[in-house]
Amino acid sequence: MSTMDTATVRKQAKQKDVWKLTMTAMLSAIAFILMFLEFSVPVMPAFIKMDLSELPALVAAFAMGPVSGMMVCLIKNLLHLFMTTTGGVGELSNFILGASFVVPAGLVYRKWRGKKSAVAGAVAGAALMAAVSIFSNYFIVYPVYYNFMPQEAVLAAYQMIFPKVENILQCLVVFNAPFTFVKGLCSVGITMLVYKPLSPFLKGVYRK
Repeated sequence: MSTMDTATVRKQAKQKDVWKLTMTAMLSAIAFILMFLEFSVPVMPAFIKMDLSELPALVAAFAMGPVSGMMVCLIKNLLHLFMTTTGGVGELSNFILGASFVVPAGLVYRKWRGKKSAVAGAVAGAALMAAVSIFSNYFIVYPVYYNFMPQEAVLAAYQMIFPKVENILQCLVVFNAPFTFVKGLCSVGITMLVYKPLSPFLKGVYRK
């Protein structure tokens, strides 16, 4: 390869890296905004909210790899630290859950390209996120929340919906894990709809 060809390859690689960083930053900003578009779900206690802020991270994981997806999860939570009400604990948990969702999805898609592989990887990531949410909430998030809302009150909020739960761990298994899984599936469904038309732009195919 000639010196000119080598220089061209390096320039193209650098441009690709800059574009990748730009897209990661853009998706992080969108994810940060989506964190505020949360809403209550009738079958869940009022303090548990639904949002789709993992959606841009999943798109990033598919388009640019699992590291980019994880970075979107990290950046949106770092930005949210400036207005945290949990001393960073909620943001830490959100990052752990988001990363456990998008990284497996990105890894599977990078290994086996195709829509079926993308869906399978994302669903597996959603299932992992649901499982991790039990431990994340039990050991990290809820102990902090108990400073603002007594454990008995938290348990009572769950029991108003399903009286048979007897402790917080049961609540997390019966309520939070399925809720988190469905939340992940919502992001998967929307991603499957928007990814194909967005993919060329995110990968820089339309760049001049």
